[in-house]
Amino acid sequence: MAAQEYRAPESIGRLQQRALFVGGVALLVSLLGVMRTPGLFYQSYLMSFMLICGLTLGSLGLLMLQHLTSGQWGIIIRRSLESATRTIPLLAAFFLPIALFGMHHLYSAWLDPEEVKKEPLSDFQQRYLTAGGFYMRAVIYFAIWLLLMYLFNRWSEEQDANREDRALRRRFKMFAGPGIILYVFAMSFAAIDWVMSLSPHWASTIYGFLFVAGQLISSMAFMIAIVVLLARTEPFASVLQKRHLHDLGKLLLAFVMLWAYFDFSQLLIIWSGNQPEEISFYRTRLYGGWGVVAVIVLVFHFFVPFFLLLSQDVKRNAKVLPKIALWLIFMRLVDLFWMTRPEFTSQAAPTWLDIVLPLALGGLWLGFFAFHLKQHPLLPLGDPKLEEAIEHHEH
Repeated sequence: MAAQEYRAPESIGRLQQRALFVGGVALLVSLLGVMRTPGLFYQSYLMSFMLICGLTLGSLGLLMLQHLTSGQWGIIIRRSLESATRTIPLLAAFFLPIALFGMHHLYSAWLDPEEVKKEPLSDFQQRYLTAGGFYMRAVIYFAIWLLLMYLFNRWSEEQDANREDRALRRRFKMFAGPGIILYVFAMSFAAIDWVMSLSPHWASTIYGFLFVAGQLISSMAFMIAIVVLLARTEPFASVLQKRHLHDLGKLLLAFVMLWAYFDFSQLLIIWSGNQPEEISFYRTRLYGGWGVVAVIVLVFHFFVPFFLLLSQDVKRNAKVLPKIALWLIFMRLVDLFWMTRPEFTSQAAPTWLDIVLPLALGGLWLGFFAFHLKQHPLLPLGDPKLEEAIEHHEH
């Protein structure tokens, strides 16, 4: 099995070019927004940035989960996961506009002394929510993610060169568990800093897990779409089987259920507690126009995908499953819109920037992902379970 036989097909090169073109044009168009309405621009930018976070960091979590469980489901998508993690430096670059220019537009509730006077913060909040602390913690988060990205990508390259290295296999498994814990903790605190602090007087202990579960949905959905795209041409066409799609579809269903469980748990506990400072989050999001968005998220982010993915035939269908996957990525954007925008406006209507900025960041990210995917064989040729994972035994 030669490495050159499993290089990315030409379609990935075309995907890279088109994605970079769309992303570049959308970014140029969005610059009109930053000049005319900087407040609206950064609100849309934060939502779009969190979606790209999900695709990138969710892939890091899935990569470590695959090494921890040694599941065959992950061998087919491992190189795609690794390529997605290698966009973390781009993610850091995407964060800079928020950190350097957007903070006063987004976080005035705790940055602006006049706003703090109107609604005073607790002593702990005043110590925690500072510009210096915000920057320092962001550096720590990205340092953790970059370190995990570096280690698991470097060891994967070593495994291709030293296929019989048992110590390397043990190292993958030994570091994957602590790595997942680090990822979850870093992402949870990042969600608190970057999104929950939009409303500093409201808090939820499960908030970070909502983002982790959402990221797993985003990244798994993206991986399903990519492997089906790769399977249109050789060499992947002879590799991908219905059982692989079935496994990935089951995991996608599990992550949708996990996200719904976390979301419902937060709502149930806060609503039953009925404390004024706690229910403010839902009071603004479950009535009027935002209530309509909430129903859309409930129906199309959970109920419809849930009932569709219950079907074994749907999970094994290479035409239907990627459509559900792409739809879930779109619904992740709608959910992020519902979670972030009510802090700024009572109007539930999206702006033109809510369309242009996801296209800009998403296009650029997809172009970089495709570039990294072309750098390595599409399968981890050094993985000892590869032969078993791609062996044909359909029933």
